[in-house]
Amino acid sequence: MAEQQTTLKLSVLDLVPKLQGSTAEEAVGQAARLARHAEEWGYLRYWTAEHHDVAGLASTSPEVLLSHIGARTSRIRLGSGAVLLPHYSPLKVAECFRLLAALYPGRVDLGIGRAPGGEAHAAMALSGNFLERVARYPQLAKDLSALLQDNYRYDDHPVAARPVPQIPPALWMLGTNVKSARYAAELGTGYVFGQFMSDSDGEEILQAYRDAFQPSSRQPAPKTLLAVSVICAETDEQSKALLAKTEAGFSARGGSPFTGFAGTGEQIRAQLREMQSRYRNDEFLILSPIPDYEQRLNSYRLLAELRP
Repeated sequence: MAEQQTTLKLSVLDLVPKLQGSTAEEAVGQAARLARHAEEWGYLRYWTAEHHDVAGLASTSPEVLLSHIGARTSRIRLGSGAVLLPHYSPLKVAECFRLLAALYPGRVDLGIGRAPGGEAHAAMALSGNFLERVARYPQLAKDLSALLQDNYRYDDHPVAARPVPQIPPALWMLGTNVKSARYAAELGTGYVFGQFMSDSDGEEILQAYRDAFQPSSRQPAPKTLLAVSVICAETDEQSKALLAKTEAGFSARGGSPFTGFAGTGEQIRAQLREMQSRYRNDEFLILSPIPDYEQRLNSYRLLAELRP
């Protein structure tokens, strides 16, 4: 009997790139297009990131974009990867995502992170002294968690984040190190490890999260997503050409070299299965950084078509 293949659960992480020659309108239109196709192809989630004053990216407000995409899809979960909590009031974040959860019942994920999301002056223009605010991140996350569980008090007076949907948004914490994993474990949230942007040992970090996890009323057991970069093409030769194109784009913008998987759908799925066996993650969050909208869409299609 042939060995049973590990079932892979796949989701989309979209930075909403504004590619050279495109407009902001085209960038957000392509985001909605990707989400619709991802739903059709069986991806479980569509998550979008938050960045500020980054010329090549068009997603500054995940909750606004997710509201638009939710109206154009019917099943795929909608999430932030991530809302950068140090910039904001936990009450406002809870209100926004509870409203989304009321609009799209059972479909909303609230992923939070602690990065600035842009250069120093953009961060300061958004929320003042970011270093001071990021030092408060553990308390901000606790306040957000309390608001989502209806047990938050301000000056010993109860404050509710309204509206209160029947199915609350699922709370996730994103990170690239053991510190973020321990925050997520302490709060009893899901944890997303950004492998594509970290040199840390993801296997060790996910295990640290599982070991320290404290069950919460919203989540009795640990849940893990692994965020990875993927370039998928019909042939290995084509994937290598796309990889070279992607790396050249990163280099021209002064960015970090591409790290991730490149190959055919079959090759990449084999690599993801091997990684899942080691990391024991529940799901993969797939970022495809190809600097071409059609080729990026095709990369997601090819990965999905070869699902067992």
